[in-house]
Amino acid sequence: MKIKEFLEKNRVLFQMIYGVFLIILIPTFIAFNTIYLINKYSESIDTTIQRNGLLVGRSIYALIKSDLNNNDILQNKIELLASKSTDILEINVLKPGNDNFIFVASSNPENINKFYKYEYYDLAWAQPDNDGLATDFVRVQNEDDLVINPDTGNRFWLIAMPMSDFNGHKEALLTVKLSSDIVDRLVSENRTTSIYVLILTILFVILFLAIAVRLWDYALLYKKIKEVDQMKDEFISMASHELRTPVTAIRGYASLILEGSFGEVNEEVKKSLSNINSSAKRLNLLVEDLLEVSRIEQGRIEVKSSPTDVNPIIAKTVEDLTVQAKEKNLVLSYLPHSDKLPLINIDQDKFTQIIVNLIGNAIKYTKEGTVEVFTEVKDSGKILEIKVKDSGVGMSANERKNLFGKFYRIQNESTKGIGGTGLGLWITKKMVDLMGGQITVDSIEKVGTQFTVSFPIIKG
Repeated sequence: MKIKEFLEKNRVLFQMIYGVFLIILIPTFIAFNTIYLINKYSESIDTTIQRNGLLVGRSIYALIKSDLNNNDILQNKIELLASKSTDILEINVLKPGNDNFIFVASSNPENINKFYKYEYYDLAWAQPDNDGLATDFVRVQNEDDLVINPDTGNRFWLIAMPMSDFNGHKEALLTVKLSSDIVDRLVSENRTTSIYVLILTILFVILFLAIAVRLWDYALLYKKIKEVDQMKDEFISMASHELRTPVTAIRGYASLILEGSFGEVNEEVKKSLSNINSSAKRLNLLVEDLLEVSRIEQGRIEVKSSPTDVNPIIAKTVEDLTVQAKEKNLVLSYLPHSDKLPLINIDQDKFTQIIVNLIGNAIKYTKEGTVEVFTEVKDSGKILEIKVKDSGVGMSANERKNLFGKFYRIQNESTKGIGGTGLGLWITKKMVDLMGGQITVDSIEKVGTQFTVSFPIIKG
């Protein structure tokens, strides 16, 4: 089996797999990207805090450096500095001794004279003068404050840097604990908001992708429908052309027999031939309508418009259809508002077909009474209206809505026995539209109908 045939055969399966793949992949990528950015943002904040913490440590170092040998003054300064900011949790000055560090001054008096052994202090002591380390810890209740704990707690930053005397000899170790509560709270709020936004975004994306996959399916279905519709139009066009020749031949032969070209025929044969001729005529009209529909839908209609006085066209059409009206005992009249009508830009053949369709339709649906054709100029001389009014069966408001639909026919008690394809008015409206006009209908059921065709008047 060829690859193309295999893909076409399993198109629906591959489409489902592709849709599921998109619905999983894109939200996963968005989630990964958002979490990555949140983590990078937190790292950037920590880096900034770390640098600022070292700056705070250097500032305190500069303020107390001259008092390293006077513990009382050093203690007073440390307590004063710690009280100036709630973000400073603790300031300590330690001096090395016996592989340990002893607190000589502290904002927490309980620390004074305590010995402390901590690897972090050793690392900080090894740093150059006026430089140090800054790292974050989590405070644990009832435990050593310097123990790193993964459980939730209030985070703080510990800054540690060696202090030298004026000769450059390391003499003490300065440690500063800075609270990270405010920053951590803001970061946490932003992270929570970002997660909510992420969830909503993913839900919208999943919904959008589901709709997109569905629309894709509709697009493929629409493509198939267009292909079928194109095949239908081509078939109708071909079938109509093929039908036209035999229908014409049938009508021709029937007419020749009726005229006696093949000898005398009795009345029964004439009656049968008349029925054949009548049926062939209806079939011919159907073929012509189908061909017209095919030409319109395939865009093969040519409109050759020119400025025209439609008065002679309407008069000639009314004259031609008078016989048809008289056969039903109807009065067909034409009442132009003037002997010479304003010029309008139309295709004369298409306009003739429009008038024939409207008057023929009025005669068909009028059982008794009149069919009137008249003209009016509206909109301050800008529009010419041609109206066809009958006293026929009329129609309801719902029926008027669908009147210009393809193959639509009004079917009720009043229209029983009235034939037709339902294409005439659809073709009429399409032709009016092609020539830049408008067609409207007003009707009252069991009273009558009026069609109005409007075209812009050409100003001389």
